[in-house]
Amino acid sequence: MSEIRTKVQFVDIDDDMAGQRIDNFLRNQLKAVPKSMVYRILRKGEVRVNKKRVKAEYKLQAGDIVRVPPVTLSEKEDNVALSTKLNKVAELEEMIIFEDDHLLVLNKPSGTAVHGGSGLKFGAIEALRALRPQARFLELVHRIDRDTSGILLVAKKRSALRHLQAQFREKTVKKYYYALVMGEWKSQCKVVNAPLLKNEVNSIVRVNPNGKASETRFKILEKFANATLIQASPITGRTHQIRVHTQYTGHPIAWDDRYGDRRFDAYTGKAGLDRLFLHAANIQFVHPGSDNMIELSAPMGEKLEKVLGLLRDMS
Repeated sequence: MSEIRTKVQFVDIDDDMAGQRIDNFLRNQLKAVPKSMVYRILRKGEVRVNKKRVKAEYKLQAGDIVRVPPVTLSEKEDNVALSTKLNKVAELEEMIIFEDDHLLVLNKPSGTAVHGGSGLKFGAIEALRALRPQARFLELVHRIDRDTSGILLVAKKRSALRHLQAQFREKTVKKYYYALVMGEWKSQCKVVNAPLLKNEVNSIVRVNPNGKASETRFKILEKFANATLIQASPITGRTHQIRVHTQYTGHPIAWDDRYGDRRFDAYTGKAGLDRLFLHAANIQFVHPGSDNMIELSAPMGEKLEKVLGLLRDMS
């Protein structure tokens, strides 16, 4: 196991980076460094702001110059893994549907987690950081399930992250998903209001009167013999919300390994489906730089389009 020693850095704090605590800033700058080491180098005075020692709670100000000391790390297999998966990382470059100085929008593939953890060596955000090593800031604005494909927003500035996350909190962001569900969706079922409660042990979500208020709006897009393609728009942002609300109505999503129906999976499998048919297709929000409304769409991909074509032939 070899060691890597980083170089000393001097970072000029601009308006966008100002306001954050020095410990949070360091954890962002030194992503591969354990949290305990970050606080150790702070306590030892190796980190300097304007040539002075600071405490972990110090809030950075525009014009500050931060000295980030060199650190020595063991080059573990997990750290090498990302560089050895260059093909998979490179594929994500082709899935970027929008990028400017403020944000990057990815059409995330199904099966790719948004971030590493829980046994996964890396996720979309780690891969994007590998693609953009010069980027000083890349952070997830929101999350979507690993098996769900489609639009994922990534902020390239702290101010953009704050701006966009405020819109999500205020529920002004409009998101539209495509889902293939079992059976014939009733045209009168346009809204589902059903509180959701998450089991913290197994992460299974159920409709429960003691749960959090949850609302999803639905629209029929296309009907097949034994399935319906619907548009789902979550007003709230609960874990697995669309998946549980469709199951609650008696129309689970195709190939949902938690809330699905195996009989439906067998039917859609004949059309070539082998993944969760849930895709974040469209999003509308206020651009953090221009304050203009922006609308972005992400294509479903050839596999899902082919499945729909075969279902039409089967109907």
